[in-house]
Amino acid sequence: MNQETILTNAILVLPDETLHGTIVLHGRVIADIHSGRSQSSRAIDFAGDTVIPGVVDVHTDNLERQVQPRSLARWPSRSAMVAHDAQCAAAGVTTVLDALCLGDLGFDKERIKTFQDGVVDLDALTQAGLLKSDHFLHLRCEVPAQDMLELLDPVADHPLVRIISLMDHCPGVGQYANMDFYRKLRRRDGLDETTLERRIQQMQEQRARLRDPNRRALLDRVRGSSIVLASHDDRTEEEIAENAADGIRISEFPVTLKAATAAKRAGMRVIAGAPNIVRGGSHSGNVNAVDLLRAGAVDAFASDYVPPSLVEAAFQCAGQEAIGFPEAVAMISDHPAQMSGLSDRGQLRIGLRADLVRISLLGSLPIVRQVWCAGERVI
Repeated sequence: MNQETILTNAILVLPDETLHGTIVLHGRVIADIHSGRSQSSRAIDFAGDTVIPGVVDVHTDNLERQVQPRSLARWPSRSAMVAHDAQCAAAGVTTVLDALCLGDLGFDKERIKTFQDGVVDLDALTQAGLLKSDHFLHLRCEVPAQDMLELLDPVADHPLVRIISLMDHCPGVGQYANMDFYRKLRRRDGLDETTLERRIQQMQEQRARLRDPNRRALLDRVRGSSIVLASHDDRTEEEIAENAADGIRISEFPVTLKAATAAKRAGMRVIAGAPNIVRGGSHSGNVNAVDLLRAGAVDAFASDYVPPSLVEAAFQCAGQEAIGFPEAVAMISDHPAQMSGLSDRGQLRIGLRADLVRISLLGSLPIVRQVWCAGERVI
């Protein structure tokens, strides 16, 4: 028999309004929403706390940080996946698209192992019902990498793949167009000048040789599937035009305002980093996400590397950027769910999955107190 859970005396963030009322969960779905307090003796009093839909994170690299908590310390992969899942759930993220990197550009070979182990661990933990949040795959494909296609082929038809993003982290383009910044970053990794310059030349030559044929092969491989395609770190209007012509419908983390507004004109959806909002700017000197928000050039936020940033970014935007609270919350729930093709979640609405988050405020800081995923309390 499906269990009924009654949560009352809460501020419910609905798609178009906030409501002081009661929400009823029946099994895995939302069964009722109404104003006022419940008189049931079984109702749980939320004491005026806020309830938002479960957060949907379309791009998180957080698993990599659990796998490699120190530069020379690699953690057992399955244990890392469990820790990553718990951190996401505790941040109110009930749907996670694990962004795993396919393709080695010569600076982080361990990422390939993280990807391969991550898929195996995700399968095992999902089948065993041991994850707190609902997990899917976001495959980050390094288009200029020699091994990208052979890594993609075995997982391209995996049932958990929702998004594939086309990345290019070669020096001189995208996020690394500023060569001084790129050199400084790699010097921090301990590379001497001779090795660094040799690697830069090798990567640029490799890109010139492999970028276009790899891109065409990737697009051909997934054509006709339900997988959503995204571009990554777009910088120019020309890049946006190429992506739109190739059927790519999402621009994630555009690094310039010009690229983001071009993406919107082309009918693409735009994802920005929630840490960019919380920190007040990009950690790598790219466009400030607040500027995208003010220009109407962003549709959703992703956590990128800090899962708790999503809830904080939504509350911060609603408090400081003069957008409605339901609209701000939709940028971390409904909009990313739509982008991922997940129509059963993302809103507090009767009939949808009972994914929801209870939040208290400490001053202006939102604190996640309790989390339900598909009707089950997980935090």
